[in-house]
Amino acid sequence: ESSPHLPAPKDVMVYSYNFRSSLRWSPVKVDRGLVLYTVHFKTGAFNQWDEMNCTHITQTECSFPWSLKERRWTVVLRVRAELGQVTSDWVETDPFVAERNTTIGPPKVNSVTESSDSLLISVTPPFGSEAGDFLQYHVSYWENTTSTTKKAIKTSSTLFKIKSLKEWTLYCFEIQVELMTHSDLHLFGLQSIPECYRTKIS
Repeated sequence: ESSPHLPAPKDVMVYSYNFRSSLRWSPVKVDRGLVLYTVHFKTGAFNQWDEMNCTHITQTECSFPWSLKERRWTVVLRVRAELGQVTSDWVETDPFVAERNTTIGPPKVNSVTESSDSLLISVTPPFGSEAGDFLQYHVSYWENTTSTTKKAIKTSSTLFKIKSLKEWTLYCFEIQVELMTHSDLHLFGLQSIPECYRTKIS
């Protein structure tokens, strides 16, 4: 039975980055004894609670199991605190859909090859794509001078060129991923940290 004496976990939130998701909450503090936590989930398709791989755990985080990797599913989670036979109330999350609610990180820049009038850039996407995904890279670049006028290109290739540059000039760029899915959702990722490279002398 839930007891008024054991407070329920607070700050219960789903954290999701590049489609890797977990439930986190603040620890419940008691004067003595070890508080344990149990997490359940249910999907939009089945309105019944199931155990996750987090029953009577001491941590305040529970990673989503492989069985919940479907990005389109609507998932609701709940967590409660337990101390011996005493349990707190359950705390439910808002519905979570990875395809809408995950945070997409920046792509990884593998290499940059400078020439006199271009930079050839190779990147790796921030996550493994699934069938039906279309990834686009939004690249902004600018001359590293006092007047920073940014220019932009869009590409779906992981190897691309920033062209028509001046020779022996320092250029900076940052890249952001846009994920388009089969259901016409557009998810924009975080900007990469700007990187700067000098073009060569022809």
